[in-house]
Amino acid sequence: MAGDPIVRRYQLLLEVAEFISLHRNLPALLHDLAARLHRVARFQSLWLALHDAALNIMRLHILETEGRTDIDVVERTVDDSPSGLVWQTQQSLIVPNIEEETRFADAISLLKNHNIQSFCLLPMTTSHARLGAIGFGNTTRNGYNQEDVEFLEQVARQVAVAVDNTQRNQDAQSLHGQLQHERDLLRSLLDLNNSIVSNLDLAELFKTISTNLRRVMHCDGVIIYLPDSKSNQLRVYALDFPSSKGLIQEETLMSMEGLHGMVYRTGKLWMGNIHDIPESHPRAKLTAAEGFKFICILPLITRNRVLGVLTVGRKGALPFSRDDSDFLTQVASQVAIAVDNALEHRQVTESKERLEEQRLYLQEEIRAEHNFEEIIGQSQILKQALGQVKTVAPTDSTVLILGETGTGKELVARALHNLSSRRDQTFVKVNCAAIPLGLLESELFGHEKGAFTGAIVQRIGRFELAHHGTLFLDEVGDIPPELQPKLLRVLQEQEFERLGSTKTLRVDVRVLAATSRDLAQMVAENKFRSDLYYRLNVFPIAIPPLRERPEDIPLLVRHFVEKYARRMKKRIQTIPAAAMAALTRYPWPGNVRELQNIIERAVIVSQGDDLKVPLDDLKKNSAKSPTPGITMKAAEREHILRVLQETNGVIGGPSGAAARLGMKRTTLQYRMKRVGIIAPK
Repeated sequence: MAGDPIVRRYQLLLEVAEFISLHRNLPALLHDLAARLHRVARFQSLWLALHDAALNIMRLHILETEGRTDIDVVERTVDDSPSGLVWQTQQSLIVPNIEEETRFADAISLLKNHNIQSFCLLPMTTSHARLGAIGFGNTTRNGYNQEDVEFLEQVARQVAVAVDNTQRNQDAQSLHGQLQHERDLLRSLLDLNNSIVSNLDLAELFKTISTNLRRVMHCDGVIIYLPDSKSNQLRVYALDFPSSKGLIQEETLMSMEGLHGMVYRTGKLWMGNIHDIPESHPRAKLTAAEGFKFICILPLITRNRVLGVLTVGRKGALPFSRDDSDFLTQVASQVAIAVDNALEHRQVTESKERLEEQRLYLQEEIRAEHNFEEIIGQSQILKQALGQVKTVAPTDSTVLILGETGTGKELVARALHNLSSRRDQTFVKVNCAAIPLGLLESELFGHEKGAFTGAIVQRIGRFELAHHGTLFLDEVGDIPPELQPKLLRVLQEQEFERLGSTKTLRVDVRVLAATSRDLAQMVAENKFRSDLYYRLNVFPIAIPPLRERPEDIPLLVRHFVEKYARRMKKRIQTIPAAAMAALTRYPWPGNVRELQNIIERAVIVSQGDDLKVPLDDLKKNSAKSPTPGITMKAAEREHILRVLQETNGVIGGPSGAAARLGMKRTTLQYRMKRVGIIAPK
């Protein structure tokens, strides 16, 4: 009995059934099925046709043909497939000669291509469901008789049980995976909510958002666009796109005419294949060039207003589903709240920082104690300068204040500010000569955190502090050449970038500049940019040195005596005539500042009602250095002679020396006479 071929056949069938029942996933079962079934059946081609209830199709898994064991998958409709007929009728189908079969043209043609001459199809059915059919093909005619079919029906039932087990196992795994995915989504939303509550830094918050999204949504890029008020476009505010080619970057602008603009305007999401977007849409080609195949664009809506858009993109072949869009809509709502909170927090923080910077700056100004309460003097030359101040103050024109050190250029700048429409705004001063070269750019324009070693926090520059107010650049001639182009740009365009940032900031600032240096000469020596000089020199005001207005010295002396006597709680009623005469005769190389210091010292040493002026100090100072009047006179003489030489001695006219020196012909003739130059005939 043991040697009976039929018994042996069924024993082998039991072994095959036991082995294939161990498989828990369909791909592994299908790979192993062909090799095992060769032990119990004759065939040169083997295939399984499983019914897909969702699509109502037969999905053919071709397991073996012509010696190949690679699994090919072919889909056919139920009505256009012999396996569909077997699945519907639950009756086996035998085709002894394929040439005589007139039905199912496409399926028969496929079998002929693989040299199949006959085949049989058997239903795969369990007590739970009708799964499909299994087919055996033979390269000879009449390859299967009724006895073969009866046995193969047993084989089909065993295979059906194995397939049913694997599908149930896969369904269970799929359900488990779906539940796990839903738990991940809920956990992601919870993490996002916790982040929103605990973090108002939008940059840090976006890292959390994008990390979670790319993990649970299996996406490649996450981008947040916010409106740019200056350009009426959408600007890339935050970007998490590790595989980017660099075509889309932070600060990239997106037209409102494209899909992102449509989502922003309508407040309705858009998702789909990137290739469905017309090429006429702005940035369509750019988005495709980055490698995205599917994108989902969602509005960030809070308080019934759209703040921006959230874009999630995939490079793979998996489109966004309706479930994906539902989840992303919830995420977008949370992101909108986060963005709203973070933007408000930033505005409040920046306002507080600006106020704190202004407060500290004003405290610094108060500690410095301005040298003058008001401009003191009645000389004609000073009145002329103050007349120019009164003329230009109401405008927003740039003013260049010229004068020697100590003449009161800052006081003139403050007068210009106080007489302008900006008087209620901040007056900010920068001494360009007192700040090290490496720090001057940061002082003027500010810097971002990490812009350079030691930049541990963001700093607002003086231009931002002076927004809507006045910025006074003292000793502007000391600005280094490498910084001059940036200063020129902010003067012309009223825009700049902080150190370490690519974001352009715009300000409304009136600039006043002052210098004790000869900028025109520096331009001639290529030490100062000519275009910056002309931009600063819109309205020059020359402040006369104290030696050129000696009649103002008694007024200044009395002013400073009263100021310091009041501060030191002293009573000084008399200034000796000899002391006043000495003070008036002294050339004051340090100008008003030197006079102020001398008077302060005099008040300190005075014990009674009379002012005790340290005249010996004046004599020592005069002995140490040549008389400034002589030095200035010699320099002025040399300068006039050089210009006369360049104009071949011509004084008047549009090309004459007077025009080049920026003065009237009669004024030049007076100065020539004063410095001992004889006018050429």
